[in-house]
Amino acid sequence: MKTWQHWVVRGTALVAGCFGLWLGATTSASANSINDYIARQDYSTPKITSSIWSEFPKLSYRNGHPEGVVVHETANPDSTIYNEISYMKRNYQNAFVHTFVDASHIINIANTKYLAWGSGPMGNERYVQFEQVEVHSKSAFASELNNAAYYTAYILKQYGLTPKRYTTVLSHHDVSTRLGGTTHTDPDGYWSTNAKKYFGTTYTMTNFVALVNTQYANLGGTVTTADSNTTTSTPHVTAQKKTVTYNHGGNNETATLANNYTNWTVYTHVKGTSNSRRIGWGNLSSDHRGTKVYVDSRGVKRGGWSGTWYRIRFAKNSTHKYWVYRKVLNFPKVTYSDASGKATLNTATNAPLYNHVLNSTYLSKTMGHTGSYAADTQVTVNKKGYKASDGTTWYRLILNGKPYWTQAANLTF
Repeated sequence: MKTWQHWVVRGTALVAGCFGLWLGATTSASANSINDYIARQDYSTPKITSSIWSEFPKLSYRNGHPEGVVVHETANPDSTIYNEISYMKRNYQNAFVHTFVDASHIINIANTKYLAWGSGPMGNERYVQFEQVEVHSKSAFASELNNAAYYTAYILKQYGLTPKRYTTVLSHHDVSTRLGGTTHTDPDGYWSTNAKKYFGTTYTMTNFVALVNTQYANLGGTVTTADSNTTTSTPHVTAQKKTVTYNHGGNNETATLANNYTNWTVYTHVKGTSNSRRIGWGNLSSDHRGTKVYVDSRGVKRGGWSGTWYRIRFAKNSTHKYWVYRKVLNFPKVTYSDASGKATLNTATNAPLYNHVLNSTYLSKTMGHTGSYAADTQVTVNKKGYKASDGTTWYRLILNGKPYWTQAANLTF
């Protein structure tokens, strides 16, 4: 039998291909804009997938339970979450962590009741550890950070802990500088690179802990904003009230059901609300992959929960309506960009003016018509949208102080 000393020594080394060393230091600049972006996207978080591998060793923490969470990243830009998991199982005698996170998944592969070998002997005997798989787009990076913060908050709440920088929430770099036994500096370089590339800013553990606090509150926990190395106490921040904000469309807009639509079920109302009852796709006949549905309402959860839901019907005039999670539906893609300048409204066609691009994820209402204005009416343009599905270009214009969307054909520049 291998001794405890053997295991913790083996645990100090990380596999180079999976846990490469980052040498760049972070800056102290604020990256709150990334957390603000995440909040505006109203991301939902994936269910934590339990895929425990029985071959990992089962060794106890120093106090019999975790004392916090350590954040890693894989330093492998060409890998996927499943490739990383397979690699780790083959090389676990060198290193392993409890869980992997990317933009769409949280996969737990080692029982968090037992320690992992990812951050040297001092970190291993104290902390649950997870890896972020490198992602390569703005939205994926933001979603991954949100998932990582959710998982961190989940583990802390599971073990009766609260988010505290340097105490219960640490990077691998923090372990290297504060506890020793390892020299790695992740996830500093990965965060810094993607924050600069996609947001033109930085992202640090301080920003991440703020995001963890938000997720922790969403899970019903209470947090303090005082840094763990100060003695200043601050009031508890309690979870916000759960609300749903609705937007009702008025133009019989359509979407199609995704190929994996059965990954989420169907309800009589937004899931979790007082009027919601689970129906299940099995009660709505057979395969609906790619089926066109009509969408008339959007509900966005805020406060102590999150997620965007849509009300659908299978026929234009049907009275049978159902609520589904946003990932069930594929809407025509609209690519937005900034625009500026003046234009003249083409009033002869009496074209509709909408509050959003027609048949977009926001859902639209008709707010007026071009024919209601004088022929030489000047407007200011401040946003552009291109809808690839039909090749149409849209502009957001300001008319009498109010914003409207209309097709490019209804404007003369």
